[in-house]
Amino acid sequence: MNSKIAKAIKDSKAYLCMECGKCTGTCPVSRYNHGYSPRILVNKAIRSGDLDLLKDKNIWACLTCKLCDERCPAAIEYIGLTLTTRLEAKKIGEQALCSHGGAAQSLMRIMTTPELEQKRLDWIDSNLKTTQKGELLYFVGCLPYFDILFSDIKVNTLQAARSSIKILNHLGITPVVLPQERCCGHDLLWSGDMENFEKLARHNIEEIKKSGAKKIVFSCPEGYRTFKIDYPKYFSTDFDVEHITETISGAISDGKLKFKNLKKVVTFQDPCRLGRHLGIYDEPRKAIAAVPELSLNEMTRSRERAICCGVSAWMNCSTYSKSIQRARLTEAKETKADLLVLSCPKCEIHFQCAMNDEKTGKEAKIKTIQLVTLIADALEDT
Repeated sequence: MNSKIAKAIKDSKAYLCMECGKCTGTCPVSRYNHGYSPRILVNKAIRSGDLDLLKDKNIWACLTCKLCDERCPAAIEYIGLTLTTRLEAKKIGEQALCSHGGAAQSLMRIMTTPELEQKRLDWIDSNLKTTQKGELLYFVGCLPYFDILFSDIKVNTLQAARSSIKILNHLGITPVVLPQERCCGHDLLWSGDMENFEKLARHNIEEIKKSGAKKIVFSCPEGYRTFKIDYPKYFSTDFDVEHITETISGAISDGKLKFKNLKKVVTFQDPCRLGRHLGIYDEPRKAIAAVPELSLNEMTRSRERAICCGVSAWMNCSTYSKSIQRARLTEAKETKADLLVLSCPKCEIHFQCAMNDEKTGKEAKIKTIQLVTLIADALEDT
């Protein structure tokens, strides 16, 4: 057996599988794609030859949302096994099933070019204060590219970046924003492209060192997860990382943020990377609770039980994905909320795309807003 697959089986505790099927029963993909089963893939990893596993197209179908890990009575770490399987599959020429013609992945690989000069700061409004050297850095990620790639569905993921900087400025912080920052590499890693993930990571780490930053703040959960968990696995890093909801929560506790009344009812979408991957559930809710007259109606499945937005690393955007998205949007609409509050650019893109689909009825259409934008707009003027 491939030594890395053998190690992944051991590390993930896959041998403890009781074949109870709870992973498959709870999996959002398996609910609609009956040809996909986490339980069967765990069984195949243990019992089958390497090629049988590595050539199975279902290894790319997992959303890596970690809901199966949450429900498994044997505490098997399914997504760790999935990641290693994909990395090894890539080595023998197997490829991820990319959505949008692979445009997003191609863009990320272009960003590995050392001499690439980007023009990526035009979105910064004149009323926002930023710098290129300092102790706190705001990592923007791929937002400037997302808004161009998905301009047909009229997303505005960069508003979350503007709102994050507005909040930091309100706290007296002028964050570093890097002109030559690159994609964090999250999507390439989870699609098995370790070579280009490492190129992006090395570039970002070097740019951060040049800036003098000691703390990195993210509004993107995927970027945060990548810097907090994945970068330290492969590289030496000497900076702290924090999600913007943690920044906001801490500032509220310290009495540094005051808000205007906002008489609305909202519901909140827990991003899989922020929630199950990193355990951040309370901070977003603390931010919502701090705004006077803003009420939170939770969805039936929230926090650890939340259903993700149906696509991972720009792979497998399919009819199954749309079914997951419409079901989740319907659940949000059933709360009678005025707004669905999001905290991830991918959630914004995927839910907006689903609502633009002609097959989506009014029962699955709800206005969305990023949490940082909601908080920034509710700030009391100083």
